[in-house]
Amino acid sequence: MDGDTLLVVLDDQHEPVKVRVKDIDAPESCQPGGEAAREAMISLALRQRVEVDLVAEDVYGRQVARVMRGELDLGAEMVRTGMAWAYRFKTGKGPYARWQRQAQQQRIGLFAAKETAMSPPVFRQFHGSCHGG
Repeated sequence: MDGDTLLVVLDDQHEPVKVRVKDIDAPESCQPGGEAAREAMISLALRQRVEVDLVAEDVYGRQVARVMRGELDLGAEMVRTGMAWAYRFKTGKGPYARWQRQAQQQRIGLFAAKETAMSPPVFRQFHGSCHGG
């Protein structure tokens, strides 16, 4: 669906379920970098068998989960390649903060441009949601 949300068919179900990848925040689909993040997630997950460890449901009704493709943590990979931010918690910077710092230092993905990439919450503050909500 986008850089931090997947449609997944769980083993015990027939219909796809929206799954928000835990601990990351990718650009909104309409903001700079949004399409690149979506394409990066597609390359990691499309038609792949993944392990989904559901942990919660978010305010939008999506399941929140850690998503693994074999040994590869998709959230960590998105942050490591500069395609998403490490989700920031009130008590720290989340489990992928070191990958984000590394991507910023290497100026890759969202951090390649001279100007600082705008995180999705800041983007929504100035421009609203891409989906009108």
